[in-house]
Amino acid sequence: MFTALYPKLDSIFACTHDSETKLKTICTLLEKNIPHYNWVGFYFRNGEKEELLLGPYVGAPTDHTIIPFGKGICGQVAVSNKNFVVPDVKAQDNYIACSISVKSEIVVPIFVHGKNIGQIDIDSETIDPFTKEDETFLEYVCKGVASFI
Repeated sequence: MFTALYPKLDSIFACTHDSETKLKTICTLLEKNIPHYNWVGFYFRNGEKEELLLGPYVGAPTDHTIIPFGKGICGQVAVSNKNFVVPDVKAQDNYIACSISVKSEIVVPIFVHGKNIGQIDIDSETIDPFTKEDETFLEYVCKGVASFI
């Protein structure tokens, strides 16, 4: 499933579109081609503030346009600088519910010059769908995003 997406991602990373267009295109590519990716979006550090600002995304609208560092899965990744896989959001204490249909989540940070500048956030309506392959794939996505951000 992921193998066919790598060359498509490489084309997006290399194209001359602006960053916002590239990010939205990545979100659409992932959401359309990976069945268990039901919401795909990017959050980025809001300047020097200790908060994340919602960037391009595909999926149901969200009220969570600003997330303080440490709050929810995304906020925790902003502090820990590590991938965070949540197999079942109901079992997670510090979870910010975006939709009652979300069952699991994966968040992978984006690093530019060793600094965590944002992350990709994926919600799934399936319990425990994320594998090591998802993590590896999303790390590749984040490295590609770092090349043009």
